[in-house]
Amino acid sequence: MSELSYMEKLLDGVEVKWKNLGDVATLQRGRVMSKEYLNENSGKYPVYSSQTANNGKIGSIDTFDFEGEYVNWTTDGANAGTVFYRTGKFSITNVSGLIKIHDTLNLNYKYLFYWLSTEAKKHVYAGMGNPKLMSNQVAKIPIPIPPLNVQAEIVRILDVFTELTAELTAELTARQQQYEYYRDQLLTFEEGEVEWKELGEVCESISSGKNKIKSELGLYPVFGSTGIIGRTDTKVYEKEQILVARVGANAGRVNIATGEYDVSDNTLIVQNKDSIVLKFLYYYLVYINLNRFTKGAGQPLLTAGQLKKMLIPTPPIAEQKRIVSILDKFDALTTSLTEGLPREIELRQQQYEYYRDLLLSFPKPEVVAHD
Repeated sequence: MSELSYMEKLLDGVEVKWKNLGDVATLQRGRVMSKEYLNENSGKYPVYSSQTANNGKIGSIDTFDFEGEYVNWTTDGANAGTVFYRTGKFSITNVSGLIKIHDTLNLNYKYLFYWLSTEAKKHVYAGMGNPKLMSNQVAKIPIPIPPLNVQAEIVRILDVFTELTAELTAELTARQQQYEYYRDQLLTFEEGEVEWKELGEVCESISSGKNKIKSELGLYPVFGSTGIIGRTDTKVYEKEQILVARVGANAGRVNIATGEYDVSDNTLIVQNKDSIVLKFLYYYLVYINLNRFTKGAGQPLLTAGQLKKMLIPTPPIAEQKRIVSILDKFDALTTSLTEGLPREIELRQQQYEYYRDLLLSFPKPEVVAHD
């Protein structure tokens, strides 16, 4: 039996009761905790707030306000409506809410978490420039409640996809760390180990692009400080070249342009000579982080003159190619959206979302029953 037909059979004829969340659970907010409070009461119990990074954790203290199993949501700010599954001993801040189910023989916490993961954001109020999802709004969210065994099976299936994505994400993090380690080793040279030359010596030219005319229907991409910023009907370049953003928040960002294209006037074009491999130069310029050399606080700027004076290591061509070969493999594994781990994670996430939507697509009643 296929996975799809299995799930169709699982849900076929199942009686689903709909209840507003406030009828089946107790909702409450956390308390105000300043940075000073977190520092003064540092300990082992996590504190969760409105951020999504680090699973919402902003610190740890020596006491806890809650213990057990809960669903936690963000009440204020850009992440309002983000939902987390919590267990153990922890505390939450005042921009975070907590859901305690009345009867776990009727409603599964993990099932509720999966349902609210997509449903909660639909109820966020974005007025006055500060998105909010307060307890009174959350209490009105309708919850489909199939039999507990069906809830458990839905959770089991979705957990499989979630765990696979988590494993792939952990693998990606490990490979990125490995990549950074080898990149640092390969692009760090001891004094006297290689010859250092000014970038202007190993380049045919470093100049600014010219294009200011863009058309959505143009045939050729136009590269700017953030990558491809539009299209144009006239191509100027066909040679593979390094492009460096020269102005704005992205000043110093490095790209490689290939094919037929044009370049905007806020981007520098670096044309290498045969004495240095283009991809080696690209990796080195990315590695040294050109943004830190920009000048000007309001509008950061990196000039062609600055680039020309930068010292670049020039190991033998064979060694440059060896370094490029190693870094290319890591780059494909850790950043490629057509191959490697990022692509695999994206596919698993799409698969998870497909089955989640399928499993949680219960027909809604016209009126939600109240206790």
